[in-house]
Amino acid sequence: MFYVIAFLLAGFILGKILPSKIFLWIQKLISVLIWSLLFLLGLEMGKNDTIFSQFHLLGFDAFLLTIFAVFGSLISSSLVWKWINKSKK
Repeated sequence: MFYVIAFLLAGFILGKILPSKIFLWIQKLISVLIWSLLFLLGLEMGKNDTIFSQFHLLGFDAFLLTIFAVFGSLISSSLVWKWINKSKK
C-alpha cells in the first residue's frame, strides 16, 4: 500500500512541477491503457469457468446491485462533472 501512495504522490508532484504541454499525450495513453485493462479483465473473466458454472448462484440481488452501482456511478459522476464545469465559469 505504501508503494501505491508513494507513486500517487510522486505523480502529483511531477504534475505540479512540469509544464502542462508535456502531458497532452498522456491523456490519450491513459485512455488506451484503461481500455486495454478492461479488455484483459474481460478476457480473464471469460476464461474462468468457475464464474459461469456458479452464475446461477449469484441471483437477482447481485444483478440489481450491479445495475444500481453502475447507474449510481453514472449519475454521481455526471453531477460532479456539471459542478466542476459550473465552478470554472
